[in-house]
Amino acid sequence: MNTYVDTGFLCSLYAPDAHTRRVVARMRRQRLPLPFTWLHQIELRNALRLRVFRREITAAQREASLNMMLADLGSGVLVVAAPALAEVTTEAERLGAVHSEKLGTRSLDILHVASAVVLGSTSFLTFDRRQAALARASGLSVPAISS
Repeated sequence: MNTYVDTGFLCSLYAPDAHTRRVVARMRRQRLPLPFTWLHQIELRNALRLRVFRREITAAQREASLNMMLADLGSGVLVVAAPALAEVTTEAERLGAVHSEKLGTRSLDILHVASAVVLGSTSFLTFDRRQAALARASGLSVPAISS
């Protein structure tokens, strides 16, 4: 599990949006499995609910997206990863203290990068430029997600 993906990447994978084509292309050449944490689970489910609220997808599409995610958990594309919460929060506080005033990073972005660090990931996939900057500052490589 060398590569950690943020929830935006997963959301684009499971519910079509402007980034989906690039995410699917990246997944074709991505080394698997990808870690799936408690944070992914909470944030992905809520992101899909918000897309229903915004009328970007239907409730039926949300359910289909969740079923695809569950299928990927079952087949090993995603694997449940449980970084120690105490280590994640300690690393998140350290990252925030060192980088937030310079990079403008948000709490959830910091938690994802901290999770990647604690899990020992070496690369991080995101479309969020501030989160990418934080991942780079944390020693992770941030490959471009291109088709």
